Amino acid sequence: MHRRHLLALLAMSLPLSAAALASPPPAGAKPRVIVSTDIGGTDFDDFQSLVHLLLYADSIELEGLLASPWGEGRDRKRHLLAIIDAYEKDYPNLKTWSPAYPTPARLRSISKQGGSDLAPPPGYTRATEGSNWIVERARTNDPRPLWVLLWGGFEDLAQALHDAPDIKPKLRVYMIGGPNKKWSNAAYDYLAREHADLWIIENNATYRGWFTGGDQSRDLGNKAFVERHVKGAGALGDYFVGIAPDIKMGDTPSLSYVLGANPEDPTRDNWGGSFVRAWERPRVAFDGAPPTGTVVETFAIMELRYRPTGKAPAAPRATRIVDKQEFPGFRQADGSWLFLFSPKEVKRWTYRIASNHPGLDGQTGGFTSRNRAPEQARQPSSRYPNWWTDNPDPRLAEGQHQGAKTVSRWREAYLDDFAARLRRTQAK
Repeated sequence: MHRRHLLALLAMSLPLSAAALASPPPAGAKPRVIVSTDIGGTDFDDFQSLVHLLLYADSIELEGLLASPWGEGRDRKRHLLAIIDAYEKDYPNLKTWSPAYPTPARLRSISKQGGSDLAPPPGYTRATEGSNWIVERARTNDPRPLWVLLWGGFEDLAQALHDAPDIKPKLRVYMIGGPNKKWSNAAYDYLAREHADLWIIENNATYRGWFTGGDQSRDLGNKAFVERHVKGAGALGDYFVGIAPDIKMGDTPSLSYVLGANPEDPTRDNWGGSFVRAWERPRVAFDGAPPTGTVVETFAIMELRYRPTGKAPAAPRATRIVDKQEFPGFRQADGSWLFLFSPKEVKRWTYRIASNHPGLDGQTGGFTSRNRAPEQARQPSSRYPNWWTDNPDPRLAEGQHQGAKTVSRWREAYLDDFAARLRRTQAK
């Protein structure tokens, strides 16, 4: 029996079927969505996730595409416009399937440049086109919440909330954390410190289930699916294949979550994962290097404060080098230096400081990060009433990635659905 026919039979027999997890909302009740993406960085998953987003754009009210900051690189909006050019080629066929697909002109009009630089402490700087757009759309007279999907840096959301805290009740945020949190550590620190009542899903590891684990047999493998279903599927399919020959799409669970049947309840089954109430957001601070044997929670915010002796140069600068990546230090008014970091995986970490200040240059240190114990899920924080995160139950992990099976177990269903969408690049 063809697996799509099998899924149809399951939909009639299961209390919560795979089909129900991604059923589109009724007409007139489409979710309002803004996507903030670090497209153009070193990772290809944003490009792939944008192809997926555009193929599902008739099922949402897409209100913004924001080019967010990354570790380096500026003017990322051009990458958004390039993928819209590919969409324009497929648009004549797509609209034969649904007149609700947005026009290319509409997509270009809602593409905005977000911040060009990562925020320093305290986590915000100045308004950007992207942050202003979040504020404007959130203040629109519409009873529906505004979903902000964070695929890259968190700076534009942090800036919007700093400038307009009144918009907070209208927002529903789905954050792809992990590596993004590593870079946007100051913006995240601001959100957790000053906006603990924000409604947010902090997905640090669950998203990995989209491409890790699950049924990878036959054409469901990451490479096999691209070869069988994406290659040759219009201009968007060619764009996808031109980026990489296999699936990553680590940001896609956020959209699939919004399209699920019960997005206001993160504990429910959903193609985009299921989550638990967050415990206290882990944050540790050290004066100087962490003591020998220090263990911190994976994805915690770590603050290191160094107080160098000796005369500082006229234009002092310092970076903390971890895994050959550089994270800037920030000189404080009292002459101390602040370094922030968030470990993105279970690992033994070491670092070195490079600086033109002789009291800083060459300083080293290390620590270990470990996943939080499963019982933490039974200790939600009253300070974060609407903050949700990965389920630490070991039965739901793919390797070290907590919660990933809450996505990967739906792999056949969501890839079948994506394959059907890819066929829309051909006329109905």
